[in-house]
Amino acid sequence: MKTRNPWAWVPTLYFAEGLPNVIVMTVAVAMYMQLGMTDTEIAFYTGWLGLPWVIKPFWSPFVDLYKTKRWWVLTMQMLLASSLGGVAFTLNASFWFQGTMFFFFLMAFSSATHDIAADGFYMLELDSHDQAWFVGIRNTFYRIAVIFGQGILVPAAGMLQLMFRNQKAYTWSLVFYGLAGLFLAIWLYHGMMMPKPDDRKNDAKTAGEVMRGVWEMLITFFQKLPAKRMVFVLLFLLFYRFPEAMLTKMTTTFLMRSNSEGGLGLSPQEYGLAYGTIGLIGLLLGGIVGGMLASRDGLKHWLWPFVCAITLPDIVYVYMSYAMPSNLWIISSCLFVEQFGYGLGFTALTLYMLYFSQGEFKTSHYAICTGLSYLGLMLPGMVSGWLKDAVGYRTFFIVVMFLCAITFLVTAFIKIDPEFGKKK
Repeated sequence: MKTRNPWAWVPTLYFAEGLPNVIVMTVAVAMYMQLGMTDTEIAFYTGWLGLPWVIKPFWSPFVDLYKTKRWWVLTMQMLLASSLGGVAFTLNASFWFQGTMFFFFLMAFSSATHDIAADGFYMLELDSHDQAWFVGIRNTFYRIAVIFGQGILVPAAGMLQLMFRNQKAYTWSLVFYGLAGLFLAIWLYHGMMMPKPDDRKNDAKTAGEVMRGVWEMLITFFQKLPAKRMVFVLLFLLFYRFPEAMLTKMTTTFLMRSNSEGGLGLSPQEYGLAYGTIGLIGLLLGGIVGGMLASRDGLKHWLWPFVCAITLPDIVYVYMSYAMPSNLWIISSCLFVEQFGYGLGFTALTLYMLYFSQGEFKTSHYAICTGLSYLGLMLPGMVSGWLKDAVGYRTFFIVVMFLCAITFLVTAFIKIDPEFGKKK
């Protein structure tokens, strides 16, 4: 097996994992908002784009049973480049909404498959301690991709709109052509730098063998724990990020919609600085600190501080919706605090999924965990726009704060080995 230092591939692999996700889930929100869609429409239609991440466990066994994780990673990166080019090509067509949604779905499917292979590759190459140590690094570069999406792509579209007299569809197409070129470069780099582990399966799998593998994978997942404890695990995976699921799409619209619509009225450039850069730097720092703390003392030791971190800072949106600050640095500071807390709290979910997935079929079991977690993001996110349009931003953010109690409740019933993640 050809080995490489994890620093040569972990950062870029998780940048490549994060970028299409932020494009589909966040950049698309900003783009569709600029193209005239309402919050209800944006939340509902872009919410459907999360479906491939929810159902990916149904095809994750093919990643386990066919070819290698490395082959899947590289193939999906090429497909992602093609789907980005497809969005750019259709943006100026008369069927722009149908065309972009088709390619966004293709991008989401490719990205979800890429996630399965990348996470499996990560678990295959690194031992338990290195997984805990690099969880902060992988989350950091995943979030760097988020910074790139929100802090560079959205402002870039705004600057191009100034240059091309507010031709919004045309300027967004230029952004997506650039992204297609970037993913081609990532594909070439990983073709040279990723290790080649000996995880090749027998490629001559029959349909029956694959289906038996799928069935065995599902059975072993649900038999990991007694039924009662398994219910608590499922509730944790579904509802740990429930408040964040409600906030995700409405945060972007709140920051960018005009004061008359209840928003803060930030320009794309201001949005890129406040949320896409300063706010997400806080998230990066939270992810790094969370990984370091968990690798030092174990996940169980820091579980409840992580829960507080992912929920309580959401109060900043209540403050901003009432105070309506115009000072960009006040807005940025609020977003920094909230995102730092989310970075800390997300470490707990990531490590728990790694902990629960240990054993046979760990790649597929981890995919089921992430699929359930995405379902917990997708369904609340789809109705968040409707709820916000019904009650307004102020009441909406107060409701979100009450929903934080759900995160505390579902966390109270899970059990974790105190030694998991500690340096041995």
